[in-house]
Formats: sequence, C-alpha cells, structure tokens
Amino acid sequence: MLNQATVFATIAVHDIEKAKEFYGGTLGLNQVEENPGGVTYRSGEGKLFVYAAPTAGTNQATSASWNVDDIATAVSELKGKGITFEHYDMPGGTLEGDIHTMGSMRAAWFKDPDGNILNISST
Repeated sequence: MLNQATVFATIAVHDIEKAKEFYGGTLGLNQVEENPGGVTYRSGEGKLFVYAAPTAGTNQATSASWNVDDIATAVSELKGKGITFEHYDMPGGTLEGDIHTMGSMRAAWFKDPDGNILNISST
C-alpha cells in the first residue's frame, strides 16, 4: 500500500509568515495550497508541508532533502541568498568548503529560520 503512495516532507515552524518568506521566497519553492493547517509547496515531483507548532525547530536530524544535479552551483546560489551552511564531523567523510563528501555522495546542510535542518545532495 505505502509503496504506491507519494511521500512528502512535513516541517513544523513557529511563524507561518516567516516560513512563507523562507520556503517560497528564499528557496523559491512553488506554493500550491494554503489552509488553516499550513502551507504546501511543490518542489520537483515532491511536496513539502509547513505548519505551525510549538515544537518547531526541536528536531536535531535532517527534516527534508533535495537531490540536485550540481551541488556546487546549488550551494553558491543559496549562499547568494544569505543561506549559511552547517559543518559536521562526519566519520569517513571530508569537508571542502561547505560540501561534505562521503564516497560518491556530496551533501550540504543548512537551517530554516526555526532551526530545522535541511539538506541538498548529489551522487
């Protein structure tokens, strides 16, 4: 059953208006719906839903990931929009600038205004 269903990310935020500025404005995601429960964005074939909750930003793991063709270009474009990237101690990995390399995977992490951890990667 679930293997036939589309999955999408859900992210808790404190302030829907700030979230709309970040996800729609800074990240450039396309808003497809807004209702009293939150805001839905389309990104490629997937969707991302942000909703207000008092627990926003408490997750210490990655909340959403985007697979990109050219991570160096994506990092550069996001930095140009004011995004600051996180650096982690990744056993077996290396860090070049803001991009972590682990085997054939290259990844970079950043946070939304509530501290939710987001990721871009390429293989």
